[in-house]
Amino acid sequence: MHSAAITELQTLLGDRLVTTQADRDLHGQNETWYPLTPPDAVAYPETTQEVSDILKICHAHDCPVVAYGAASSLEGQHLATRGGISLDMNRMNRVLEVNAEDLNCVVQPGITRIALNEELRATGLFFPVDPGANASIGGMTATRASGTTAVRYGTMRENILALEAVTADGTIVRTGTQARKSSTGYDLTHLLVGSEGTLGIITELTVKLQGIPEAISAATCRFPTIEDAVNCVILTIQSAIPMARIELVDEMMVRGFNNYADAGLPEVPHLFLEFHGSENSVAEQAEMFGAIAEDFGVEAYRTATKTEDRNALWAMRHKSHYASASLGKTGHLMPTDVCVPISKLAEAVVQAQNDAKRLGLTSTIVGHVGDGNFHSGIALDPTDPEQMKAAEEFTDALAKTAMRLGGTVSGEHGIGLGKMKYMNAEHGAGVALMRSIKAALDPKNILNPGKMLPPAE
Repeated sequence: MHSAAITELQTLLGDRLVTTQADRDLHGQNETWYPLTPPDAVAYPETTQEVSDILKICHAHDCPVVAYGAASSLEGQHLATRGGISLDMNRMNRVLEVNAEDLNCVVQPGITRIALNEELRATGLFFPVDPGANASIGGMTATRASGTTAVRYGTMRENILALEAVTADGTIVRTGTQARKSSTGYDLTHLLVGSEGTLGIITELTVKLQGIPEAISAATCRFPTIEDAVNCVILTIQSAIPMARIELVDEMMVRGFNNYADAGLPEVPHLFLEFHGSENSVAEQAEMFGAIAEDFGVEAYRTATKTEDRNALWAMRHKSHYASASLGKTGHLMPTDVCVPISKLAEAVVQAQNDAKRLGLTSTIVGHVGDGNFHSGIALDPTDPEQMKAAEEFTDALAKTAMRLGGTVSGEHGIGLGKMKYMNAEHGAGVALMRSIKAALDPKNILNPGKMLPPAE
């Protein structure tokens, strides 16, 4: 227990510094297989200045601080593995400014992507990054999230213009501007994007917005084999069709949808698609995709323009985490993801399926395959040593496959606890440079310690 820091924080925050077991346990849970990891206390700041004051106290007492948003991360990024303070940002959840003419808005980190888009609805604009979960914008930025729309609109990296953040010693810094580009100094904004709370606590964000498309059409189709589906995706992207979403689900993922949501789909590989644009361009895109898909044995190619039909399709897709878990007996899932060059996608997906079969694992594949990113979800019992050993062998093989093919061990989930062991293999000498940056900004190592960077050898 970091009692001295907690005592000072109670004076600062009053009843917004909570030490009850229930609240601590809530903040020690996660969506996957990591064990319960409660912090020593939970702080609920409401302003940037309060975040600064909290960090000054924690810095003085060498007390760890871990930012907490919607807790939807899948590599344990929000778990306080060394105790200390869980900094719950959910009370900092306002839209501060909408600059419709400049296609951006300024928000606090605790607002979720769904809440943000609800507030923007009357403006005719929307925030396009959609990781599936109703994640907080701050958490999405800290983990450099992407999602189903990244093939068209990019990841969080491409959609953040400026940040306000608090460093480990309580210093408040602002990075970036509302301008769309800059040639001044180090790119501190994008240094913080994807840093998983290890370099600073994000307290304000300026994000890009897009105009709501005039027309939107969704579609589903199925293929005889996974290779056919993936090769259809590859040719679609290489043909420069401006897909808004192009999602692959393999036969095991379809089984999960049938099991979890009674979807009634044939258990073969499917693609879920979405087209954005004018009425004419959406129709043209759908026709062009259909022509390509014919060459790969497509079946049951159906489009949907009604909002309720599209929403039902993507609601099912966004429940893939829980649908995958439903295929096991315990409801636990070991999720992982990789991202490879688009030309290597078929090889990586087939290798993942073969590895799962070889190891006797129940594993689904679902992916934002338009940019080479796909996810595997292994339904397992975390108390079963044999299952855990097989699952770890699978995730290790998948990571090595991705790197062998010129890809990365994570295109979306991030590093957190689960993928630190691959950082040296992927980044080499770059890891030492990352450690130097971490040491310069957080010399006492209080910001999300034990995450992202493996211990120096």
